[in-house]
Amino acid sequence: MFGMTYRLVRRLVAFAVVGLAGFSGAAARDLPGGFVYLRNLDPSIMQDMRYATANNFVGRVLDGYEAGECIVTRKVGLALKQVQQDLKLRGLSLKVYDCYRPQRAVDDMYAWAQDGKETAAQHRYNPKMRKADLFRLGYIARRSGHSTGKAVDLTLVQLPLKTVVPFDPRTDYGDCTADVSRRVPDNSVDMGTGYDCSDERAHTASSAITPQQRRWREILVAAMARHGFINYRLEWWHFSLPGIGREAYDFPIARR
Repeated sequence: MFGMTYRLVRRLVAFAVVGLAGFSGAAARDLPGGFVYLRNLDPSIMQDMRYATANNFVGRVLDGYEAGECIVTRKVGLALKQVQQDLKLRGLSLKVYDCYRPQRAVDDMYAWAQDGKETAAQHRYNPKMRKADLFRLGYIARRSGHSTGKAVDLTLVQLPLKTVVPFDPRTDYGDCTADVSRRVPDNSVDMGTGYDCSDERAHTASSAITPQQRRWREILVAAMARHGFINYRLEWWHFSLPGIGREAYDFPIARR
């Protein structure tokens, strides 16, 4: 009797495992075009997904960002994993701000830029221009490489990780070109400007930054280039991996 019960339990356990595996596979297939959650490839890469929060130039969650998760194509994710392995040897880590971006979020940005309303949150990120100029000057694209899964926005963090006060939308922060002590809180290294800064100081090769800030940018660009990534010259944080399809996707970013 005991032997029969034991065999029955084993069969039920095996059936449950197979069922869970099938469910996991079905969940993975919900991401089209070879996309994956970066946490599934390398959970050590830090994530600070700004467009899933109010901590961005629009000042609210963007359309399509239902969760603060980095989704990338598998090719991009595996390359980021290699970059991360190199950086760990130097006491550093990657931190991603944005990865795959639904086309509906790009459309949301465009509609926001055309509504004629200037906001305090916006001027923290583009202190010298009207938001309607962001597309014309190339700081935001009507068709984004993020929507193809080939582009990522990221920075460097020194380990061990330092703690910073949480972002507070009611606080009067300095703009993205201000001294790091006055900018929006961020536990990353000081790259000379904050993330998403639409200003000449954010151009990767800007001469208006300190030698140490320039050195951090050089370290990031070199680490990414070693594994095939190309930097966008107007944004020190923006990198893309050539050779990936050009199709723009529009599925929402959901929880894993």
